[in-house]
Amino acid sequence: MPDILTPGPVLIVLLGAAGSGKSTLAATWPPTSVLELDMFRELICEDARDQGATDEAVHTLGTVLEARLSRGLTTVVDADTTDLFIRAKLIEIAERYEIPTTALVMTTPLELCLARNARRPAHRRLPQQVVREQYAQAVDATPNLRAEGFDHIEALYGGTSYG
Repeated sequence: MPDILTPGPVLIVLLGAAGSGKSTLAATWPPTSVLELDMFRELICEDARDQGATDEAVHTLGTVLEARLSRGLTTVVDADTTDLFIRAKLIEIAERYEIPTTALVMTTPLELCLARNARRPAHRRLPQQVVREQYAQAVDATPNLRAEGFDHIEALYGGTSYG
């Protein structure tokens, strides 16, 4: 999908709350090019929602990201990138390999994010307060993304299907 925005190789970081459409958008790329933080959490501790596994999952995701970017491969990160620390780590890795970065900010309304989250299977559902916090963090982060080091920023509405 948005490889049109930034010609290749590029690190694409999806930013938005749970339920904003990040994973639906990520599915428009080949599965091998998408690194999903929840999957790394699940690999580490059998629970994608276990925030206690985030540091280890980010480290592992970063290792795979480094390997891909060192080979000049476009990579999409579907992660809890409402966290400044995670975004900074991703940008640092991309800069090391001189790969441009694109932030795709999901502008899906909070109420739709909450409704989608509520429909998720129990093992993928987050507490409403966590979704609200992620949403607020994404809104707060958006004006500063260029200063953080993103080369390109695009706002996308995640209220409809992609593809």
